[in-house]
Amino acid sequence: MPDNAPDYEIQAEGVSERERLLQCDLLRCIFGNPFRPVSFDPAWITETAVALAAGIYADRALDRLPILADALEDAGCDHPDVLSHCRGPGAHARGCWVVDGVLGRS
Repeated sequence: MPDNAPDYEIQAEGVSERERLLQCDLLRCIFGNPFRPVSFDPAWITETAVALAAGIYADRALDRLPILADALEDAGCDHPDVLSHCRGPGAHARGCWVVDGVLGRS
């Protein structure tokens, strides 16, 4: 290994297992599962879903994600990753992949 290569083991020292898990949850919230990407069906992108997603984003009201899941389901979304992410516990971030997907952001 070159002398200037980062030593990830040293950089990770002092970070608890709980902190690592929280960081992983945050990354999953922002990027989703890279091994199972989701394509948002245009039929899911209703006026209601977009309004909810925009409000969640603008107000940082991530507690409204279950309501967004209901709107997506009403629009025909049955994708388990989308619905479980919105309804599941854990950390959520303003850059949530579902909110961004509804709003057409990458």
